Amino acid sequence: MALIEHTTEAPASIIRLHERDDVVIARVPLPKGSEILPGIVLTSAVPAAHKVAIRALQPGDMIRRYGQIIGRATRIIAPGDHVHVHNLGIGDLEGDGHEQGDAKGYVKEYAIGSEVTPVERVSPAATFMGIQRADGRVATRNYIGILTSVNCSATVAHAIADHFRRDVHPEAMAPYPNVDGVVALTHGVGCAVAADGEALEMLQRTLAGYARHVNFAAVLVIGLGCETNQIDTLIESQGLKPGPRLHPFTIQQVGGTTKAIAEGIRHIKQLLAEANQVERTPCSAEHLRVALQCGGSDGYSGITANPALGAAVDRLIAHGGSAVLAETPEVYGAEHLLTRRAVSPAVAHKLIERIHWWEAFCRVRGASLDNNPSAGNKAGGLTTILEKSLGAVAKAGTTPLVEVLEYAEPMRERGLAFMDSPGFDPVSVTGQVASGCNLIAFTTGRGSAFGCAPVPSMKLSTNSALWRHQSDDMDINCGALIDGDIDMEQLGEQIFQRFLTLASGERSRSERHGYGQQEFVPWQIGVIT
Repeated sequence: MALIEHTTEAPASIIRLHERDDVVIARVPLPKGSEILPGIVLTSAVPAAHKVAIRALQPGDMIRRYGQIIGRATRIIAPGDHVHVHNLGIGDLEGDGHEQGDAKGYVKEYAIGSEVTPVERVSPAATFMGIQRADGRVATRNYIGILTSVNCSATVAHAIADHFRRDVHPEAMAPYPNVDGVVALTHGVGCAVAADGEALEMLQRTLAGYARHVNFAAVLVIGLGCETNQIDTLIESQGLKPGPRLHPFTIQQVGGTTKAIAEGIRHIKQLLAEANQVERTPCSAEHLRVALQCGGSDGYSGITANPALGAAVDRLIAHGGSAVLAETPEVYGAEHLLTRRAVSPAVAHKLIERIHWWEAFCRVRGASLDNNPSAGNKAGGLTTILEKSLGAVAKAGTTPLVEVLEYAEPMRERGLAFMDSPGFDPVSVTGQVASGCNLIAFTTGRGSAFGCAPVPSMKLSTNSALWRHQSDDMDINCGALIDGDIDMEQLGEQIFQRFLTLASGERSRSERHGYGQQEFVPWQIGVIT
């Protein structure tokens, strides 16, 4: 755990993360004139979770946090100065620092496989009360889904799902207590794209991942009929099989909107009785696949919630389960910490290739990966994408990286995987769920509100102020770590145990609020023509 410094004038006022660091973190808001360390006095007020210099720095000097480079000083910085956007940037570091090094002294040592350590398996594995499907897979929820091939069929899909809403028509679902609901997952694309291009293939891969998702007892796929994303092509190209669990049709085929809504309602009524014939039984934790996410991150994220989630992930993998890290722009500058844990050069090089792809993707569009830290991230104390990424990778714990996936590509291996995706949470999680994740663990310091049907999403608060202020959105308070109320080992175990209770059917805060249907956002990578 980080060292919390106590002084006479400012007890427990700062957090020192690494002996090589040029900055410390304000644990609480600190007024100007506070002596945070012997001889170091604040030159201005510093908000909680923000950085304070503890060494003199010249323009161009590297600045370290976590013992790693987070950027360069852009002006003279004195000990006691607030370090943030006004005097810290990444500048010429973007696109540099690969393993061959550069002229600026910034080298990311990929050291492929150098930190791979065997996982000590726990036997017998922990169990949860899961729903075992006929094919042997285990679900954490039991929904009926409605997917659309194109935006044009979204209204029909929502009208069908609304007929079965428990808060609007409770009588429709009253006989089926074992069905968690009927959800419509719609999107804004599916036409005006190349029929044989990457964009459509990615959308089809995402839709197929949801169509076969273990948390769906059955799925309707509804199209308009004339769209580029033809349902027949989707089914054939993705190896899907129409039948009782997968019922496709189009609005034009059945004779219009009213008839399409009626067809969807009729078919779901036929499915409900069978979907209800499930029971939860003890299942091994090896069936859990957890999507790892952070949103609305702050300066505490890499100190509390992210490493605590990483400790829970280590436990999960020791029990045979799996986890998927994503958000490629948010591991930028920290990818070397993952390549060192790659089980093979092929796995490491696939991750490095995705990093290079993102550099080129941004460069040709005149964008910067350092645009990623949002206004909320910066208000919460994060300054550069390098700093944000170093905290974000802590979610992945310490176990070997066993595979790197394209967006929405199905998982093949058990253990820790990485999936390529943007940093925008709804897009990223949509891909993780399509890859097969059946739980979501989401850390936040600013108070992100999020859910993603058909998968339960738990929220981890990075700080106690957020926990107190927005408690009805949070499932676990990781701020207790810096409050001294719990240690990392205990908090990791607490999160792991919550994995098991949520997977057993306990509803998360976001589920109780009804989040999930609006957060289905497939990655739109192509040109709309």
